[in-house]
Amino acid sequence: MKHIFKHLRKSWKALAIIVVLLAVQAICDLSLPDYTSRIINVGVQQSGIENAAPTVLSKSTMEEFLLLTNDKDASVIKKSYKVLEYKTMTKTEKEKYEKKYPIIKEENVYLLKNISEKETEELSDILSRPMFARYMLTSDSKQSKQVQEQIKQNMPESMRNLDVMTILKSLPKEQVKQMQKETDKSFAKIPDSIISQSAISSIKEEYQKVGLDTEQMQSHYIIFAGLKMLAIALLSMICTIGVAFIGSKTAARLAQNLRNSVYEKVLSFSTTEFKQYGVASLITRTTNDIQQIQMLMVFALRIIFYAPIIGVGGVIKVLQTNTSMAWIIALAIAIILCIMLFMFFVAMPRFKKVQKLIDRLNLVTREILNGIPVVRAFSNQKHEEKRFDKANMDLKKNTLFVDRLMSLLMPTMMFVMNAICILIVWKGAHSVNDGVMQVGDMLAFIQYTMQIVMAFLMVSMFSIMLPRAGVSASRVSEVLNTKPVITEPKNPKTFSKRIKGLVEFKNVTFRYSDSDEDVLTDITFTAKQGETTAFIGSTGSGKSTLISLIPRLFDVTKGEILIDGVNIKEAATEDLHKKIGFVPQKGILFSGTIASNLRYGKKEATDEEMEKAASIAQATEFIASKKEGYEMPIAQGGTNVSGGQKQRLSIARAIATDPEIYIFDDSFSALDFKTDAALRKALKSETKEATVLIVAQRISTIMHADQIIVLDEGKIVGKGTHKELLKTCDVYTEIASSQLTKEELENE
Repeated sequence: MKHIFKHLRKSWKALAIIVVLLAVQAICDLSLPDYTSRIINVGVQQSGIENAAPTVLSKSTMEEFLLLTNDKDASVIKKSYKVLEYKTMTKTEKEKYEKKYPIIKEENVYLLKNISEKETEELSDILSRPMFARYMLTSDSKQSKQVQEQIKQNMPESMRNLDVMTILKSLPKEQVKQMQKETDKSFAKIPDSIISQSAISSIKEEYQKVGLDTEQMQSHYIIFAGLKMLAIALLSMICTIGVAFIGSKTAARLAQNLRNSVYEKVLSFSTTEFKQYGVASLITRTTNDIQQIQMLMVFALRIIFYAPIIGVGGVIKVLQTNTSMAWIIALAIAIILCIMLFMFFVAMPRFKKVQKLIDRLNLVTREILNGIPVVRAFSNQKHEEKRFDKANMDLKKNTLFVDRLMSLLMPTMMFVMNAICILIVWKGAHSVNDGVMQVGDMLAFIQYTMQIVMAFLMVSMFSIMLPRAGVSASRVSEVLNTKPVITEPKNPKTFSKRIKGLVEFKNVTFRYSDSDEDVLTDITFTAKQGETTAFIGSTGSGKSTLISLIPRLFDVTKGEILIDGVNIKEAATEDLHKKIGFVPQKGILFSGTIASNLRYGKKEATDEEMEKAASIAQATEFIASKKEGYEMPIAQGGTNVSGGQKQRLSIARAIATDPEIYIFDDSFSALDFKTDAALRKALKSETKEATVLIVAQRISTIMHADQIIVLDEGKIVGKGTHKELLKTCDVYTEIASSQLTKEELENE
């Protein structure tokens, strides 16, 4: 996985932007429940009054507060307010304040000074007690009347008809202070939320007394708080869209870079590495595996940074809201972790198996489709259908198990979330009833809990995706970390410009990496410029393997191969391939046109060069017969041309590059004798200054070669011209006798 994430270094700017956007989004999301709580608690229940520090008080109310407060707190209250005296005001000021505070005509008004937030909180704490006391002494509630009756019982009979506040004002200060102490003791048992709510009710009554429109205050608070919520939600939405856009682009770029890296790596593989992995597996790794990594990355770029911020931030907010229900959060997290662990340990082995089953399905499909003519020829469709069905069914069963397991995750999590909500409501309702918690706080607690649960849900989804993507990442990394058997030299040598086309094999021995026996043993020969060297032998004698060593499709096990005096292992592979025109045993064409295939080895080849190459390869006639000519489309793999036409185009492609060395690996097998003879005749004049190496099965193709090398079981058993070998090499004589009549041999 580390190797994969190295490719993200180029996208560090995008990652930094994503982190910032997710942090902003998380902060926005975490602040929304707090606004919900404020709207309900302050906007609805408290009529828009935020704290117990009123902005305006009448003179009579201020006197009552001071009466119910100790000297120290009374001093703080006096310092926090300024007096508006109606008599000393100017006409303009009177008009202004009469409209705002109608009561000012009857008595002075106290306005809250511009104090700090900390001072406001301190003042609110100080005023909440006397406000609550005043509420209890003046309210018509059942509980308040009981308190009032209890106080009046201790008063003289003449004073019992008066209201409690009037009685207190007439009492000596020492007696009032004594009553304050007793009252404070009884208030200590009352929850702060009840005191606060009662204080707010007292402030509302005071605002109405002063002449303020409390309904308008409430509406303004709710609308303003709602607009703030909309702005925060909009900012969160913009961040979400930004993260989705940048994250998708970053993940797509990562997938593109990985595909390029894997493709470049595969191009450097020798046949040994292709055998190790298999074509079907390499295709799966380049497509499906990288797609899994891309999907994980899209999810990860959002979850890795967002979920922890939401989770930790949600826990902090919950603890700030109400610690008595923190155990519910712990319970929810414990249940989710158990579900995650169960999913992880059950699903991970299956995810590992999925990719191997996809490889298997690709292998079977590719094999059947490539061999469809043979399947039909032997009427083996039923057998191949069973093979495909088995591979398909294995993948289906495994995928179904994983999908069903994954489909259980969301309903299970939703059940946990809803159960937690019910538990919070049940517990919170009791707290609200006891006056320990407000309704808005309970709703905020639910929202924070859901955010925490969702954070863990996202992490659980990520943990489920991670095993499969981890398997895919390891498979891709395996390809990228593979060291090819054939490597480029650190200090490549350049080929001599004096010598051209000289090929030398010196005691060359070769065996496949997975074999215990040598395929070629002690091969030594020299192929010179202007000469044709042919290779012949029975099937499995090592002809094609020998030819494949020259362009370094394999590397020799022992000995060395020199071209123009330079060991091919010490030369740059690109320089080596530029010297060689290789025509494989099986003609391979690429989708495009005839022209694009002929120019495959030499992009800058002119039309004249291309037409000349086609003429030498005896392909002009069938190209001219096509309506599009050289622009005729070639299907994938050249399936819309015959085997002979495919071979001729492959030969023309090699000729168009004008190489110093031509290699024909049994490249005339699909040609009829007439075309074969014409092609060899045209080729001889074209390649008179080049080195030609031919692997053939037909004696007629090579009998005029300057040098024929006969192979048998990987060893050279004969070397010379056709006539010389007929006299000296029994293997060659046997092959020749099987193909030519006695008269043809004698004439030759």
